[in-house]
Amino acid sequence: MATTTVTTGRATTTRQSRLSRRRWWSEVGWRYVVAAVAIVYAVWPIVYIVSASLAERGTLTGSNALFADVSPANYDRLGDTYFWTWLANTLVIASTTAVGTVLMGAAAAYAFSRFRFRGRRGGLIALLVVQMFPQLLAFVAIFLLLLVLGDVTPVLGLNSRVALIMVYLGGALGVNTFLMYGFFNTVPRELDEAAKIDGATHAQTYWTIILRLVAPILAVVALLSFISSFSDFLLAKLILQSESRWTLAVGLYGWVSDQLSANWGLFAAGATIGAIPIVLIFLFLQRYIVSGLTAGSVKG
Repeated sequence: MATTTVTTGRATTTRQSRLSRRRWWSEVGWRYVVAAVAIVYAVWPIVYIVSASLAERGTLTGSNALFADVSPANYDRLGDTYFWTWLANTLVIASTTAVGTVLMGAAAAYAFSRFRFRGRRGGLIALLVVQMFPQLLAFVAIFLLLLVLGDVTPVLGLNSRVALIMVYLGGALGVNTFLMYGFFNTVPRELDEAAKIDGATHAQTYWTIILRLVAPILAVVALLSFISSFSDFLLAKLILQSESRWTLAVGLYGWVSDQLSANWGLFAAGATIGAIPIVLIFLFLQRYIVSGLTAGSVKG
C-alpha cells in the first residue's frame, strides 16, 4: 500500500512538472526564441559590414568568410577622401534641422493646444492633409524654386547647405506638430492658470514650465528629425552639387554607383563610422526619454 502511494505521488509530481514546463514555454519560453531570432537578424548585417570594412580587397564577396582578412587599410584611406568633410556637413545639417524642427513644432503645438482662435480647426486639418503627401513629390518645384532664388540670394540657391536646411524645415510641421499636440494636451491647463496668476506671461510659461514637462516628446521629435535628415539622399543629391558640400549619404553612394569601379570596402568603412553618431545620440536620448516618461507617470 505504501509503495503504491509513493508511486502515485511521483507520477503526480512528474505530471505537474511537465505541466509547469509546458505552461512556462507557452507563456514565457517562446519569447526567448523570438528574441534570439530578432537579435541575430539585427546583428548579422552589422557584423557583415564591419567584416567588409576590414577586408583589404574592397569587395563584399570576399567578406563571406567573416574576418578572414583583417586590415585597417580602408579606414586609413578615408583620410584621402572627402569623407570627414561629408560627415561634418551631415552633422551640421542634421543637428540644425533637428533643433529647428523641435522649436517650430513645439511652438505650433503649444498654440494649437492652449489657444482658441479662428482657423484653429482648419489649420489642424490642413496639417493632417499636407502630411499625407511626401515632400519628395515637390522635388521638381523645389529645384526650380532654388534655381530662381540662387540668382537673387546665392545662400538660398542650389549647392547651399543653408538651402537644404530650409527645405528640411519646410516639412518640419505636420506629423511632428500632431505628435507634440497630443502630448501638450496631457499637460494640465491649471499650470498655465497658476503661472498667469503669479504674473507670468505666455512666453515665460512656455519656456520655463511647459517645455520642461514635454521634454520626452521633444527628444523623440529631435531624434526622428536627426535620423531622417542624416540619412536623406534624394533631396541632398538634388540640392548639393559640389563634392565638398555633399552629405554622407550622397558621398557614400558615389563610391558604389559605378559597378566597374565600386569600392565596397571603402563604402563599408565609411558606413561603419557614419553609424556611430546615430547610435550615440539614440542611446543618449533613449535613456533621457525613458527617465522622463517615468517621472511624468509618477507625477500623474
